[in-house]
Amino acid sequence: MRRAAVAVAAGVMAVSLAACGSAKESGDSADSTGSAKKGDDVKVGLLLPENATARYEKFDRPLIEKKVKELTDGKGEVVYANANQDAAKQNQQVDTMVSNKVDVLIVDAVDSKAIAGSVKKAKDAGIPVVAYDRLAEGPIDAYTSFDNVTVGKTQGEALLKALGDKAKDGQIVMMNGSSTDPNAAQFKQGAHSVLDGKVKVGREYDTKEWKPENANANMEGAISALGKDKIVGVYSANDGMAGGIITALKAAGIADIPVTGQDAELAGVQRIVTGEQYMSVYKPYPQEADVAAEMAVALAQGKSLDSIAKDKVDSPTTKAVPSVLVPVVSLTKDNIKDTVIKDGIYTVNEICAGKYKAACDKIGLE
Repeated sequence: MRRAAVAVAAGVMAVSLAACGSAKESGDSADSTGSAKKGDDVKVGLLLPENATARYEKFDRPLIEKKVKELTDGKGEVVYANANQDAAKQNQQVDTMVSNKVDVLIVDAVDSKAIAGSVKKAKDAGIPVVAYDRLAEGPIDAYTSFDNVTVGKTQGEALLKALGDKAKDGQIVMMNGSSTDPNAAQFKQGAHSVLDGKVKVGREYDTKEWKPENANANMEGAISALGKDKIVGVYSANDGMAGGIITALKAAGIADIPVTGQDAELAGVQRIVTGEQYMSVYKPYPQEADVAAEMAVALAQGKSLDSIAKDKVDSPTTKAVPSVLVPVVSLTKDNIKDTVIKDGIYTVNEICAGKYKAACDKIGLE
């Protein structure tokens, strides 16, 4: 697992080097209008989808705000709004940002299709849009995220490894994310590419709004339908849902079966330490946030993205969107030190607080 973490670190470094020509250095060429729009006094609108998932307020927002300040000698401003998982509210927030004349938008869409009209409004007002973490529809100018199909493959491969011979005889439950999130479809695609033909999927759900309570209810239904002795593992698309799933498993008296996750949330990492959850997918948020900020500032200043975005991605509505996809790593109890601790996401004291200390000591996390 150390080798995997090192490989990811190298991949992230490569992406970082690609992006290290900051917005100030990304080329003096102007956009199609032929002149740069702004100096360092840019106003960046940041729209995040919800705050139930810990990452958005703990990592994404402060990281983007910090990077924008760095890129603009402290003169840039980030105007922030959170949609609380409400697509209509997010559309209104875009309208407000347009009215307030931000220079660029970074949007992590609640609903990738529902946001398209608002993206067009922004573009019609001369405001470029960076799709962040989720590939929003509409005329977006840039996109950064993780390789979402690879995320699903990583989860599926980890689950098969944990199941071993049990994969031949038992059934798993698949708890996918929200059907309104294009990432969820890609996670599912990646997971199925690994799991299909190797293990029987007894029940599969698209979980409304990614909510843990909905995953909990779905899991209860799966246990009732399949029988608690027939389930050998659970594919959970993220850590929040894994928490709801594990609560349902415990209530049914089911223990010691592998459950996957994603996002390396603190609660997820702690469940990995205790053995309640088998793995999560660690996604280096600092790199994703830095790239989004670099793209946004460059676009606001009318500069080229050529030195930042080396890839192109097609959305359902826009072709060849300049993109940066950041690598991921499978997080288990064997590589916590080499990932979230090494990268400064959490400290040992945070992970091993209180009731988790004994479990941390047992796996050598001290």
